[in-house]
Amino acid sequence: MLYAIVLALVVLVLLGVTIHKTLAIKNRTDFLVAGRKLPWPVLVFTLLSSWIGAGSLFGGAENAYRNGFASLWQPAGGWFGLILIYFIAGRARRFEQFTVPDLLETRYNSVARLMGTVAIIVSCTVITSYQFIGGGDILHLIFPDIQRTTGMYIIAGFVILFTAAAGMASVAYLDLVIGSLVTVTVIVALPLLLNHVGGWSHVRSTLPDDHFQVLGHISLRQALGYTLPTMLLLIGNQGMYQKFFSAKSERDARLAVIGWIAGALLLETLLVTLAVIGSSTFRLDNPREILPTTAKLGLPAIVGAVLLGGMFAKVISTANNYLFSPATNIIHDIYGRFLNPTASEKQTLVISRLVITVLGVLALIQGAYFTSILEAALYAYTIYGAAVTPAVMAVFFWKRATTAGAIASIALGTVVTIGWKYSGFDFDAIYPALGASVFSLIVISLLTPPPPPEKVNPFFEDSAHAA
Repeated sequence: MLYAIVLALVVLVLLGVTIHKTLAIKNRTDFLVAGRKLPWPVLVFTLLSSWIGAGSLFGGAENAYRNGFASLWQPAGGWFGLILIYFIAGRARRFEQFTVPDLLETRYNSVARLMGTVAIIVSCTVITSYQFIGGGDILHLIFPDIQRTTGMYIIAGFVILFTAAAGMASVAYLDLVIGSLVTVTVIVALPLLLNHVGGWSHVRSTLPDDHFQVLGHISLRQALGYTLPTMLLLIGNQGMYQKFFSAKSERDARLAVIGWIAGALLLETLLVTLAVIGSSTFRLDNPREILPTTAKLGLPAIVGAVLLGGMFAKVISTANNYLFSPATNIIHDIYGRFLNPTASEKQTLVISRLVITVLGVLALIQGAYFTSILEAALYAYTIYGAAVTPAVMAVFFWKRATTAGAIASIALGTVVTIGWKYSGFDFDAIYPALGASVFSLIVISLLTPPPPPEKVNPFFEDSAHAA
């Protein structure tokens, strides 16, 4: 009963925030980038919540269950990427665009925009799909009579409803509530769980020594196979740039990254630690469920219920973000750019909500395909990181990058990742995919004429004057 009450309260809060923000939606800018009014404290939590979802709560926890603290190589990719993001955030906000493909067309051309859109749609719907899987797992653990598949359908319904209702404003303020709840609960839960299992000495004596080593029983190649996709997804992340475009100012965008760095370091480390401690006591056939199982069986009832409710909300939050991101691409980069450039604000909002619904159903269908959230996460991260990120980084850091080089990079990054997955090779896809993407970007750019100054100069102007 306690779990049902907490879950009901979480849903009511999410619904209340969504209804409130829906009433404020007046035009496309309000829907897609929250009217460009988000202050940095809200941005911190929406960036943190969109980044830490089922990939961390289930995929990262599964990694921690199997490999101990060596699993920190996976979130470490995000931490490294955030250092670079700090120098991009303000510059990205200055352009007042809506999507990453906006940047690709401004710097390259409409073909780069379209190809980048395709890669983003593929990767983001995969990420959304395993949020549905994780949410279904939580519902099954709380209510055993609800099968995992049924739970997945229920979660998908919530996500589609919340996302279609109010767009970015709903996403951002839901994240503020959810991020605060989960962060506080995890901090409280850690010492309580450690006391429940019998202290750190019990954890050390129960688990193998390699669970407490930098690499453990994984090789450096495998470690970097976790780190690189995560880092590349983050620094090219469509949802992240969209939030920078939603910031009140360049200063708010930069301050948000500082808060994001601190929050990610704290929360991801705590989540891995909870999973490692839980794995010393609970042995599971389905390791991805170590965190919700630990919350239910290893914590005082009220704390465990709140943590499970927070995880449920976090999955919805991340699914909102990654469903909204490709929907924005279709609405803005395909419908508004190529199919109906003169669409009215009302038409755009109607199409936006229809597209979100269709993509949600597509993600739900994909959810039936993946058996491992960790595997699905690395696949999605690799598509995005190899196909989109090199061309996006060249926008900000390499004046010599050309349109032909960017198009080849996006195409090869996508094709090699997908082909590698179905090839059966027992080797991390990130290495061949990223290698092909970066190699083609550099070589073809150097073999083709330099881009004209009007394509390059706007991205390298001094932004020191920006507020």
